[in-house]
Amino acid sequence: MRIELKTEIPGPRSRALMEQRRAAVARGPFHGTPIFVAKAHGAVIEDVDGNKLLDFASGIAVTNLGHTPADVVRAVQTQAELFLHTSFNVVPYEGYVALCERLCRVTPGAFAKKAFLANSGAEAVENAIKIARAHTKRQAVVVFDHAFHGRTYLAMSMTSKVGYRQGFAPFCPEVYRTPFPYTYRSPEPDASAWAMRELRELVLHHVGANNVAAVVIELVLGEGGFVDAPAAFVQELAGFCKEHGIVLVVDEIQTGFGRTGALFACEHYGIEPDLVTLAKGLGSGLPISAVVGRAEIMDAPVEGGIGGTFGGNPLACAAALAVLDRFEEGGGAILARIRAVGERIGARLAAWKERFPVVGDVRGIGPMRCIELVRDRETREPDKAAAGALAKYCYQHGLVVLGAGTYGNVIRLAPPLTLEDDELDEGLAVLEAGLVELGFGAQGAERRPGAPIVDGRNT
Repeated sequence: MRIELKTEIPGPRSRALMEQRRAAVARGPFHGTPIFVAKAHGAVIEDVDGNKLLDFASGIAVTNLGHTPADVVRAVQTQAELFLHTSFNVVPYEGYVALCERLCRVTPGAFAKKAFLANSGAEAVENAIKIARAHTKRQAVVVFDHAFHGRTYLAMSMTSKVGYRQGFAPFCPEVYRTPFPYTYRSPEPDASAWAMRELRELVLHHVGANNVAAVVIELVLGEGGFVDAPAAFVQELAGFCKEHGIVLVVDEIQTGFGRTGALFACEHYGIEPDLVTLAKGLGSGLPISAVVGRAEIMDAPVEGGIGGTFGGNPLACAAALAVLDRFEEGGGAILARIRAVGERIGARLAAWKERFPVVGDVRGIGPMRCIELVRDRETREPDKAAAGALAKYCYQHGLVVLGAGTYGNVIRLAPPLTLEDDELDEGLAVLEAGLVELGFGAQGAERRPGAPIVDGRNT
């Protein structure tokens, strides 16, 4: 057993620190749990009160190789003793170049590639748009409902959910939104055909294909609720972009580095995007992101047109190279193990759908899985309160999970991909116990009141 609870959750030290946080930290940053971490390793977080919790959130799908993996820690320590910063724009260093070479080699696409490094997913997305606009000499960007691309102004303008945009208007112009093929909530039986028809209508008749610089898509929505796009839609979209000279940007910030059971989600779809954006799992906890793509597109901005003081920081580059070493040295074995984790999760969630009427849908690719909670199976009315209550039950019983979805009614599972079977089973047992104890086991059963939630988060 990995879960060890010595106090109630949150414990006294976490509660005291939360009071300090409220006094000193701006209101804006949210918290999925009310605990403060003291240390973490593998799939286990130990809080400041000595409680040990299983982590099925991975810092929002970042610590794919677990917390404090020894090889990544060693790489960072070694680099820290050499130099911390020179700025690649002032005195360049080998680690940046080596990482770009590796990323060009491993990302999908049988063509010459180049790469660029930044600090965050939002930066990667914004730079991908800059690059696409410089290459095409066009201005419009097409994105999808339920998308999340970041919190900086252009990335936020591309993001769908109102909670991330409230109070920040006006947004960046020339961003156009089209329906995502969300099969569970599609108004038509064929979600792919419907979504593609809507995209064609938007691009060809309302924006103009010759005005569209890029289409940006998450192949599996992250914050949008782990909704995987149908392969038929993705492949037709790729062909449409190629036909009209539109840069296809695939946002792999949350799906990359094994999260879907392949190194990149693109591999499940058989497409070669023009540009791919990466972050999260790339640095195993250190802040780094990348744009990788066709060399002729990547070279479109003038020298100095993209860059930044801290982009491709030497410590983060060292961490990212260690991450790639792990996948490369593990060969197919590490991804096979990750896929086995996904199958184990998928089987358990499918059984919950049969057992618990509140579970309207289960979905995902590989270990990137979720349950969508509804008040009624027939109407599919989202049950935001149920998701909040279940997330609270989990952390109070030693499991950290993430809420998600435009309607705040999804529980997504993003555990470290290296966790053991007994850790996985222990965490899933907590979730299942929550579904039972909260009264979700029979249609119309009385439910215990849960904590109110805002945008899928406990308050």
